[in-house]
Amino acid sequence: MKIRTLSKLFSFLVFTLFGKTVLAAPSDTLNILFIGNSYTHMNVMPVMFRKICKAKGRIVHVEMNTRSGASFSEHTQRPDMYESFQKQKWDYVILQGFSRELSFTPQYLDSATVPYVSQIIDSVKKYSPCANVLFYMTWGYKEGFLEREEIDSYDKMTQCISNGYCYIGNKFDIPIVPVGEVWRKVANKHKKISLYHNDLAHPSKYGSYLAACTFYTAIFKESSLGAYTKTISAEVAKTIQTEASDYVLKNLATYKLDNNYYEIKKETPKPGKYKVACYANYPNATSITWYFNDGESSNEPVVEHTFKYPGKHKVNLKVKDECGEHMYTKNLQYAAPPKPKKKSKN
Repeated sequence: MKIRTLSKLFSFLVFTLFGKTVLAAPSDTLNILFIGNSYTHMNVMPVMFRKICKAKGRIVHVEMNTRSGASFSEHTQRPDMYESFQKQKWDYVILQGFSRELSFTPQYLDSATVPYVSQIIDSVKKYSPCANVLFYMTWGYKEGFLEREEIDSYDKMTQCISNGYCYIGNKFDIPIVPVGEVWRKVANKHKKISLYHNDLAHPSKYGSYLAACTFYTAIFKESSLGAYTKTISAEVAKTIQTEASDYVLKNLATYKLDNNYYEIKKETPKPGKYKVACYANYPNATSITWYFNDGESSNEPVVEHTFKYPGKHKVNLKVKDECGEHMYTKNLQYAAPPKPKKKSKN
């Protein structure tokens, strides 16, 4: 099998190329670190992710530290991984294990995987105590893994991997980026899109683009539609963007992606009633405060507010937690309803 064997030269080139793209980060960027193996660095997926962010108006500083074929236990033996943790304060650290590692039973994972994941998370939190850790759920081989009956087909292997990532996600109370489930949806629905590399395991450029789009929606809670498409056709890109965004946004709670998340929705205006629905889910917050530009405020996590007049309005959310104070803003525009037509005199 080619699963564990991408050439050392390729890995070196990926590190060298990627390293040149991440030397400086403005202070207002999100700092994101990918830890994984060839499923992460194939087609330089984190660079695809960065370009999608740029196309959507998001500025991110992205780095990756990978080793082909590495499992979580093997990651813990890599000094370079720990050096990456110490390099700076990270906002997000994404963790990915070996392709078959999470396909085992919970009992097996408790002894063979969980202790190493715990060690990695402890190290992340030591140097970036406020970092958001995410698990990168991968997918099954196109023809499964014939040496184990429980994963000897694509569907069986994908389901076992999905179950495994959900298990450790619940174990550590850490969100999961469901790339494997988006992959399954696209593979079943759009069979002309070739997600696999020639080895039927690693991602093609389309598979890597699917992963990048899934990460975008998982982190920013918004659709990737209209994002970077330079490496693939616009038609295929739109299909992947749509499927990734649709699946993730409909399943935020399933994968714990609705933690540390807020939503501000403008409702259909009526004369004298210009409503906005606000929702905030920050489990570790010590306080949550909504501020509205008409002078009103609220400390409730879920609130519906009514502005009396149309025009420009602003909603601010202030969240305080052990990592400090965070302010989020959304501008709203309400059009005045059309004036009723005067009845003609007959």
